Amino acid sequence: MRPILENAPGLRRVARLRLPLSAVRSLRRAVPAFGSACPLPLAAGLVLSCLAGCQDTYTETGDLPALQERGVLRVLVPEIPRDQRLPREGHPFDFERELAAEFAGSQGLEVRWQVVEERDGLLPALLEGRGDLIAAGLTVTEDRQKAVAFSRALSWIREQVVTRAGDTALAGPADLAGRTLALRRSSAYWGTAERLAREHPGLELEAVSEGLETEEILYRVERGLLDLTMADDNLVAQARRYMPDLRVAFDVTGERPTAMALRADARELKTALDAFLQDALPETRQETRYTGDLSTILDRGVLRVLTRNSAATYFIWRGRLMGFEYDLARRFAESLGVRLEMVVPPTRSDLLPWLKDGYGDLVAAGLTATREREAGGVAFTRPYHYVVETVVGAASEPELEGPEGLAGRTVAVRRESPYWSTARDLQEQGIDLELVAAPDSLETEAIIDAVARGVYDLTIADSHILDIELTWRDDVKGLLALGDSVAHAWAVRPRDTELLDVLDAFFEAEYRGRWFNITYNKYFETEHRVRRQVTERPQRTGRLSPFDELFRTYGQRFGFDWRLVAAQAFQESGFDPRARSFAGAVGIMQVMPETGSALGFQDLLDPEEGIHAGTRYLDSQYERFEDVATETDRLWFALASYNAGYGHVADARRIASEMGRNPDRWFTGVAPVMPLLASPEYHRKARYGYCRCQEPVRYVRKIRETYQAYREATEAGDGSG
Repeated sequence: MRPILENAPGLRRVARLRLPLSAVRSLRRAVPAFGSACPLPLAAGLVLSCLAGCQDTYTETGDLPALQERGVLRVLVPEIPRDQRLPREGHPFDFERELAAEFAGSQGLEVRWQVVEERDGLLPALLEGRGDLIAAGLTVTEDRQKAVAFSRALSWIREQVVTRAGDTALAGPADLAGRTLALRRSSAYWGTAERLAREHPGLELEAVSEGLETEEILYRVERGLLDLTMADDNLVAQARRYMPDLRVAFDVTGERPTAMALRADARELKTALDAFLQDALPETRQETRYTGDLSTILDRGVLRVLTRNSAATYFIWRGRLMGFEYDLARRFAESLGVRLEMVVPPTRSDLLPWLKDGYGDLVAAGLTATREREAGGVAFTRPYHYVVETVVGAASEPELEGPEGLAGRTVAVRRESPYWSTARDLQEQGIDLELVAAPDSLETEAIIDAVARGVYDLTIADSHILDIELTWRDDVKGLLALGDSVAHAWAVRPRDTELLDVLDAFFEAEYRGRWFNITYNKYFETEHRVRRQVTERPQRTGRLSPFDELFRTYGQRFGFDWRLVAAQAFQESGFDPRARSFAGAVGIMQVMPETGSALGFQDLLDPEEGIHAGTRYLDSQYERFEDVATETDRLWFALASYNAGYGHVADARRIASEMGRNPDRWFTGVAPVMPLLASPEYHRKARYGYCRCQEPVRYVRKIRETYQAYREATEAGDGSG
C-alpha cells in the first residue's frame, strides 16, 4: 500500500492563520457571543472556539437582590480542561463547581459558567462585574483579602516546596541558595516565594506559563525539566499517587483556607453562601483517615469508596468517570444525599487493610465474598452480582471438555485472588496442572493480556471481566467454566452495622431492577458498537455515504479532507445517525452529550448537528497538539484523542519519551506504547490512570485504512465524490 496522507490534498488547510495568544484573546474579547452560533468564522480561516459555552457579556456589580432580579448566578471558573485526571483520593475534580451549582439552585438562580482563559484574569473579571462568584480553589491570602471577600472555608491546605526523590540535599529554607522555584505568577504561591527569596538570597524565581496546571508543573519537576516548585499539600498528595519520584522538601506555610471569592460589598450574597456551605460542609478540616458508621458518613456528608482503577470498576474515558462499581457507588451516595469520593489504594491487596485502617467507608471492587476474608475482619453485604470463574486461553485454543483438560497445562493467577484457591482445589482433585503466581500488582485484565501475548499459558477470570475484554479483543476466549456462579459483594467493617443494613436495603431495592439492568448491560453485555454494513458502495454509486455533502461542508470549514471525516464517521457509527455507545456518546460522530452541549449543540442525533459537532471537536483536538512537528502525525494524535481522551494520549506520550521513543510520531513512537496503560506498572503512574488503549491504536489504524480506500474510490473522478 502506498504511503497515506503525506501528499493528500486537503488533509489540513494549506495555511492556518497563526497569531500570538494575546492577539487571539483580543479577538475573542472583541467578538460578541451569539449563543449556539459560536464559534465565529473569521478571516483567513481562523475559527475561535467557545469550548466551554458562550459567555454572558453584561456587567453586574450588585448584591444578591440584583442577582435574584436577573435570575442568574454567574460563576467564574478557569478554562475547563476538556479531559481531567482520574480522582484517586479526595473530592472529584468538579467538587467546587458542584457546590456553586447547588448554591445557585438553593437561591432559585440559574447558574451560568463564565470561563476565564487564565487564572490571573479571575479576580479582575469579578471586580469588573463579569461574574458574581469565583469557584477555582483559591487560597485565602492577605493580598487577595484586600481586593475581594471570601466565603466560609472549603478546605485547609499547606504550601510545600517540592523536588525530586533523589534531591536529598534540600531539607529546609536554608538550602534554597542557588535553586530555582518555578511557579505561575498569578498563583498564591508567588507571594510566598517572593518572601522566601527575600529571606534567602540566591533563590531564583521562574515565572512559568499561566496556562500550565499545577500538576503539569509538578510533573516537569519530577522529570527534571524544572528545578523546584511549590504547591498545596492536597495537590501534592494527589500527584504523588501517580508521580512516585516527587518528594516534599518542607512545608512553607501553616494551614491556610481555600474558599470561593466574591465582591467585598456583596454582603447578602456572602451571608447566603456561608449559610449554604455551613449545611453542605459542616466540617471543613476533615482528616482522610477515620472510622465511623452511617451516622458519621451523614454528618460529614461524604462517602469514601475504596476501589480499583480497572475496566470493570472505575476509569476515565473521554473525560467521563465510568465503571460498574463507580455507577453503583454514585447511585448509593445519591440515595444518602452525600458526596462521593473514590479512593484507589496502590494495589488490590491494600483494599481491605485500608478499609480497616479508616481510609474508606466501604470497598466496592468486584470482591468475591469468601469465608477467609470474613475471618480476616470484614463483613459483606448481600450479593449484587454473580459470576462464573472461567479458564481463559488463546483464541486459537479448542474449548476444554472438562477440568481434566487442564492436565499438563500452566495456570497463572494472583496468589491473593480467589482463583488461586480454585486452582489449588483442582490440584487436590488430582488434576495435574502447574500453578504459577502472577504478580499481585497485576489486574485480571492485564493477566488476560499476558495470555494473549503468550507470556502465560492459561489464567482464570470472572466471567464479567472476560466479557468486557471480548467486546474489544478477539485474541482470547473462555475455554471452560469452572463450577457454579460465585457472589460479589461490597465489604464494610463488621462494627458498621447501620451502614451494612442500609447497603443491604439498597441492593434489595436495586438488584435486577430497571436501572441496575441498564447499567449492567452497558458494561458487560452490550457490544460497545453495533456496526451496520453500509449498503451503498462508492464503486457503484459514486457516493461514500448518504451524508457526503455534509462531510464536504464541515470538512472544508475546519480544514479536513471530507473523506477523512467520512472515514471517521464510518468507524464511529457505521453512518448510523441514531447510534449510541456504551459510554453515552451519540450520533453519527459519537460525540459525548456534555461535549456537544459545551460546543453549542443540542441535537446530536440530527445528522447535520452530529457531523458539525464531531468535526469541530476533532478540530479542537488537533489544536491541542500544536507541538507535534508534522501535520500527518498531528492528525493521528487528534484522532486518538477524540477516541480515548486527550489525557490518555498525553500519558502515552510521556511514557514514549521516557522509553526513548519519539513522542511526536504516532505510529512509530506513541502507538506502540499506548497499550501499556492497561498495565498497573504504567497506569499507576499515569495522570489519567487505566486505559484500554489498544482501542485508540486500532481506531486510528482503521480510519487510516478506510480513508485510503475512500480516496482511491473517488480519485477516478474529481476528488469530490
